[in-house]
Amino acid sequence: MNDILDEEELFKEIDLATTADIEVPPGLIDQVIGQEHAVEVIRKAAIQRRHVMMIGTPGTGKSMLAKAMAELLPKEEMQDILVYPNSDDNNNPLIRTVPAGRGKEIVSAHKMEARKRAQMRNMLMLMLIFGIIGYALISGMLLMGIIAVAFIFLAFRTLMPREDVMVPKLLVSTSPEAKAPFIDATGSHAGALLGDVRHDPFQSGGLETPSHDRVEAGAIHRSHKGVLFIDEINTLTPHSQQNLLTALQEGEFPITGQSERSSGAMVRTEAVPCRFVMIAAGNLDAMQGMHPALRSRIRGYGYEVFMKETIDDTPMNRKKFIRFIAQEVKNDGRIPAFDRSAIVEVIREARRRSNRKGHLTLKLRDLGGLVRVAGDIARSEGSDVTSVRHVIAAKETARSVEDQISDEYIQRSRDYDLTVISGASIGKVNGLAVMGTDSGSVLPIVAEATPAQGASGTVIATGLLKEIAQESIKNVSAILKKFTGKDIRNIDIHIQFIGTYQGVEGDSASVSVATAVISAIEGIPVRQDVAMTGSLSVRGDVLPVGGVTYKIEAAAKAGIRHVFIPQSNAADVLIEDRYRDQVTIIPVSHIEEILEQALVPANREGFLEKLKKLAEQAVISPDAHMKTDPGFV
Repeated sequence: MNDILDEEELFKEIDLATTADIEVPPGLIDQVIGQEHAVEVIRKAAIQRRHVMMIGTPGTGKSMLAKAMAELLPKEEMQDILVYPNSDDNNNPLIRTVPAGRGKEIVSAHKMEARKRAQMRNMLMLMLIFGIIGYALISGMLLMGIIAVAFIFLAFRTLMPREDVMVPKLLVSTSPEAKAPFIDATGSHAGALLGDVRHDPFQSGGLETPSHDRVEAGAIHRSHKGVLFIDEINTLTPHSQQNLLTALQEGEFPITGQSERSSGAMVRTEAVPCRFVMIAAGNLDAMQGMHPALRSRIRGYGYEVFMKETIDDTPMNRKKFIRFIAQEVKNDGRIPAFDRSAIVEVIREARRRSNRKGHLTLKLRDLGGLVRVAGDIARSEGSDVTSVRHVIAAKETARSVEDQISDEYIQRSRDYDLTVISGASIGKVNGLAVMGTDSGSVLPIVAEATPAQGASGTVIATGLLKEIAQESIKNVSAILKKFTGKDIRNIDIHIQFIGTYQGVEGDSASVSVATAVISAIEGIPVRQDVAMTGSLSVRGDVLPVGGVTYKIEAAAKAGIRHVFIPQSNAADVLIEDRYRDQVTIIPVSHIEEILEQALVPANREGFLEKLKKLAEQAVISPDAHMKTDPGFV
């Protein structure tokens, strides 16, 4: 629980007053923090033009690495893509590629030629009209002249082809000096990803739009010779993933209407070049919703990378975090530099958010948000630098929605006595839970034991428990048999998680459930000024859980004075200074330690003696089994 950060050690061999003294690398790939393996893979993949799939928690640098890859791709001759009308089949436009920059010149030349032909046609039509009107006036047949003029006008409008019909459309335009394109197609629907053909409300009468002019390039075509980035790849429909696979394999993909009800459904171009490098990204569940053939294509012709969530808290990595802060300040461009005290506080927050002893978080998007809010506060005050007080104020201002909801729920539960923090009560325990990724909440758990109504007793738990939570409840029965010595087959045990409207997942409430049930069966009150968290093995060992720092802070906000946590989580605790004097943290290794301190029996010495006898029950070790086994050699 030591969270003291030595400022002298941190800035050893670094001569800086503020982050303005830190040099920020110009290349994106060199700005990536803590993902050395991913950086190495991206460098290799860029040279060989390999596809990459990156799996990891949001905010760990996947999109930044994708953009960096576009910078690293070998220089190639970029191309413009043009779509031409097809005189043989209007519904099958022709595709042509030309060197970068030539596309605009070709289209401009065609438009100029079309304007000249239009001017000549209009001049001829006007000469005919004036000639007919003049002759009609001279001959006295004005009515016939007007009819003839109308006929000539309609003939020119309908029978003669429109000049703009033959003008090609510039589908994809690039600059000769441009680098490889980077296209983010995250969340794109089929038309935006694969290309589409616009609907034409006027399909006849000379007002229709030419088929080739309604063709629109998709993200796969605009990323030709560049990088196509798709985050949350599993959200694409199977049909889109299958077409994406085809584009990857063939390096070209024709554009057609993506809606069967559209007039463009009949239009299908020639194959359009789309030789791109794809970077697919997502959370761990992305692999489950991904088309197997698409993933196989990436694995067979590229790399798969798992993004780390934390890095070791070493002097070298702390220096990287200093550079990260400098990068955020420079990239924002509107906030003042951070001084030493502010840097120390940001790195301390990186420790807290890692939820793991001896580590720093790599969820840098969230941490970058803290940097920007702190800078905004400093700027609003007219300060030249951002200091530690600005960072502390930012932590309060930039709280997550879950943290704000947690505070509201804690206050409301206190108002309505859902959370009790004094006295003792039978079968009621203050458990602790995590909301989101950076906030905790108090989770009241109530247990009641009644005579079995059926042939055997059952354990009934309510509160929208999900799979892992339900399994943890089943494991509690082994603890009950050991620490109560009673046959629970004759008992129905009811367990209620109060106020869990969003459901309960995980097994971190195991110790709370076991304590509440033992209290209910034995009729021994539980102290209400304590809260607890921890997973529980069937042997009674208290196992580590996540989010202990946020859980302890939630208990402190609720007014609870003592918190039991797993001994193995003791080094993970990095609570805010304002909570240090409000709560006592008690690390424990076994459920007996919690029962000894949390339960308030009438005969305490007798209760402790019972616990001691139960704990001393003989347990035959695996070695003993091996030695007495006749087959053991």
